[in-house]
Formats: sequence, C-alpha cells, structure tokens
Amino acid sequence: MSTETRKLRLAECMSRLGTESAFDVLVRARALEAQGKEIIHLEIGEPDFPTAPNIVDAAKRALDQGWTHYGPPAGFPELRQAVAEDAGQRRGIAIDPSGVVITPGAKPIMFYTILALVEPGDEVLYPDPGFPIYASMINFVGATPVPYALVEERGFDIDVAEIAGKINGRTRLLILNSPNNPTGGMISLAEMETLAAALKSRDVMVLSDEIYSRLIYGGDHVSPATFPELRDRIIILDGFSKTYAMTGWRLGYGVMRPDLARQIALLMTNSNSCTASFTQMAGVEALRGDQSSVAAMVAEFRRRREVIVGGLNRIPGFRCREPHGAFYAFPNITGTGKRAHDLAGALLSEAGVACLAGTAFGGQGEGYLRFSFANSIANIQKALDRIEAWIRNNP
Repeated sequence: MSTETRKLRLAECMSRLGTESAFDVLVRARALEAQGKEIIHLEIGEPDFPTAPNIVDAAKRALDQGWTHYGPPAGFPELRQAVAEDAGQRRGIAIDPSGVVITPGAKPIMFYTILALVEPGDEVLYPDPGFPIYASMINFVGATPVPYALVEERGFDIDVAEIAGKINGRTRLLILNSPNNPTGGMISLAEMETLAAALKSRDVMVLSDEIYSRLIYGGDHVSPATFPELRDRIIILDGFSKTYAMTGWRLGYGVMRPDLARQIALLMTNSNSCTASFTQMAGVEALRGDQSSVAAMVAEFRRRREVIVGGLNRIPGFRCREPHGAFYAFPNITGTGKRAHDLAGALLSEAGVACLAGTAFGGQGEGYLRFSFANSIANIQKALDRIEAWIRNNP
C-alpha cells in the first residue's frame, strides 16, 4: 500500500521571506569540515568570547531561586528598569521603563515594529548594504522596501539628501543602523543633526538598530533618540548578544513610547508569551554588574581590526577602510575583477576561508566581501595568508 504525499501549500507571504546568508555559508562550511577540510570561520556575526562569569552565575542563581515560570509579556520590572537606566544613561536621555519591551533576542523588535506599524502599500526605507532581514520583513508584510545607499566614498555614512528625497506620502518607517552591519560605518553627528531637521515635519517613524552601539573603536555613538523633536517617533533596537557575548541566550529589548510598547507587548503575548525568566535576571546582572569583560572584548576587537584591515590592504585587488564599529571588515574587491559571490564561493571551497559576499546585504554590496573578525588573531592571519595566496594564483 502506497501513501501519496500531498503537495505542501504555503501562505503566499512565505515566498517573500529572505534569509541570512551567514547561516547558509556556515552550513556549507560545516559540510566541508565534515569531509576533512579545515575552514577558518570569518562569516558568522558572533563574538567568540565566553559570556562573563558573573552573568552566568546570575543565571544559575536565578534557576536555583525558581525563575523558571512565565513572566510578563513586556518583561520583568527589574530588567525593564535596568534597561531604562542603562540605555538612558548611555544616550543622555530619560527613559520611562513602561516604554521598554524585553524580547527573546533583539530581532523580534524589528519584526514586531514592522508588524505593528507597516501595512501593504506602505514604503519602508532601509540601508543598503544592510542587515538582510530588514528587506525580508518589509516584503513579508506586503510593503515596499526602498533602499538608500551607504557608499564607501562617504565612509559608509548616510546621505540625508538621498533619504529625504525618497520620503513620500507612503513612507511609514525609516530604518537606521549605526554602527552598521556589514560595513562597520557609523552615522556622524553632523548627518544625524541634518536628518533630525529633515524629519521634523515628516510623519515617519524611525527604527534605530543600535545593537553594536558599545562596540566602537573611535568617536561617539549618536542615537536619533537624543533629538527631542524625534523622541516620540524612535524605536531603539538593542540587546545583549553582541555586547555581552550572549548570542545563545536570546535576550534583547526595544525602547519606545509607552503606547507603542503596549502594542509590541501584545505581539509578544500572541507569539512568545514571554522571554525566559532566568535569562532576564542574568540580563539585570549584565547591565548592573562588572563591565570589564566588555572593555576587554572591545580592546581585543580593536587589535584584530588592525590585523585584518592591514592584511586585506596588502592583498592585490583589495582595499579596505577601517570600520568604526561592530566587528566586520568590508573590503572593496573590484580590483580583482571578480564578482563578490564568485570570489566568496571560491575562497570557501578552494582556500578554506568562510566569508560573505557583499551582495548578501543588498545590491550596493556588489564589489565587496564581509569578513567577521570575531576570531583569533592567529586564525585571522592564517586566513589572510590563504586569501593572498589564492588571489596570486588565480589572477
């Protein structure tokens, strides 16, 4: 007796979802490793440091104390208060804890903000190159993604004139990301001031992705939330994954006006119910406890940045700016005469170096590769040697 498998019928919106190429490349890299090939991983955006012991100990205590049950959808008051104090102090503003929503990772803030504010037919401006899930979620809800360019000649800073020129009556949301993934560029104070003035009379909400705001190697992070004329339109996306090496803990948050926070919490109720209770207690310790692990991680990333940028600039056909923040190098590879996707694929399969094509982050990424320097200096140097050898042998 045979059983015929019925064709799977999916909702049409599923066809509009994209993905993160970093995870796809990681899968291919793991498959090559299973065949016995050594791969140096410079593709994944994850700190290679352990979570600090004081944070781990706080989670253990929370488990022993019974923080293992449901919590409020918007998060426990203890963590919402800690976030309000820390995020406010770092940005020089007062934050109402009722405007803080705790989520399992920071990505849900992106998802929920778009679900709550954007409808089919609306337009959303987002950076290109930029985190690929921006466009994915905009497409998913049936809105129109409208990219604005981050170009090397401007240090990958925003161009306010371009952004303002693309805002129209259908524009519902503007997404900012500083420091930027994948370029490592930051929005300057001058451009942020110009942007605040340009948005003053526009009815546009702003999602400010500030997940890398503490991973900075020079200058100051500027949040649009510091401009009073924009405060009621800003949603800050932030979390613990990058700053505290807590990617697997899935702990993030959004900061916004309290009436919007209540709607975001309603989406939490309908999806995740709540964020894990014991991880929230670990989050309180992360924010209020010893910060030396963060300083040490940033110092090590700074050393690695010097190694990888210097090494990439010595490879024929490559040129690379120093990233101002995050932990990514984004070299221009047009001098090699090769397409980004082709070169990234060859480096993985033939040189044993996993990286991402710039096109994984949008059309403006053609001609670039992204290397994560969340790996040891020894491995980064080995990867540079392999890349240079491959380039010289494949002119």
